[in-house]
Amino acid sequence: MSGAEINQVLAQMRAMAAAAEGSTQTPPASGGADKPDFGKLLAESIDKVNEAQQHAGNLATSFEAGNPNVDLGQVMVALQKASLSFEAMTQVRNKLVSAYQEVMNMQV
Repeated sequence: MSGAEINQVLAQMRAMAAAAEGSTQTPPASGGADKPDFGKLLAESIDKVNEAQQHAGNLATSFEAGNPNVDLGQVMVALQKASLSFEAMTQVRNKLVSAYQEVMNMQV
């Protein structure tokens, strides 16, 4: 993985973290028009993970077929990105389930 690719991934992660922090720290607007939709954000994140996995699969298939434009390094980086994004999504899901169970076990 080259330094430029690492910096690009880090920049994407920082942008996503800043967007998440910004959406939780800003007060709600009077009309509610700027209010982020959690379901939409979650669906977009799942779609991005799916795209990363499909891209990695396509690169692996192209490499296996002998495509000279695809090298092993590209395939390995794409597979690792897909794996990491899937693991992160799984951790988010686990935290959501845990929070849901905690709320449901609260006494009213």
